[in-house]
Amino acid sequence: MASGTQRNEAGRRGDAGPSAADGIGHPAHSGTSAGAATAASATDGATGGTTGGATGGATDAVAVAKAAAPASGETVRVDSWIWSVRLVKTRSMGATACRGGHVRVNGERVKPAYAVRVGDEVRLRHADRERIVIVKRVIRKRVGPPVAAECYVDNSPPPPPREAVAPAGIRDRGTGRPTKRDRRELERLRGLGSAE
Repeated sequence: MASGTQRNEAGRRGDAGPSAADGIGHPAHSGTSAGAATAASATDGATGGTTGGATGGATDAVAVAKAAAPASGETVRVDSWIWSVRLVKTRSMGATACRGGHVRVNGERVKPAYAVRVGDEVRLRHADRERIVIVKRVIRKRVGPPVAAECYVDNSPPPPPREAVAPAGIRDRGTGRPTKRDRRELERLRGLGSAE
């Protein structure tokens, strides 16, 4: 990559500098390689036209997933994959889960750098829930939820039911803090206070 001084001199001479095909110098492609720029344009094209109907949406999701796939011969780390398919919020959370023994691939605890392949069963214990997924597609870029759903088969058990919690008492505006009597009535309604 040319230094800042060389680019300034090229600008003074009237040279165009690096071409857009290099992925350098163009604001839309700054910091990306040509392959990533192609994947980004495929993503924009697939999500831009939503008038294609239901079947068009599924094929668009598959096209975006193919665009996010690694180049031939490259592998994808398991922490990157579980982040890419939106099982965890950040890649560092995926790596932490792997280091803590919360990620298993085909029944074995794995390190964050383990290479995931199509057909692997990935078990992730995260946020008080166990996710069991079978890898359908290997991707290396984070994608939207519809595209992520095309990349795995979800065999997870249903999430546990949420506990029924009584809503907090709603007070009229300007009535101030609840009195001791009000607090006792609220606790009685919630079932927390002693029976009188």
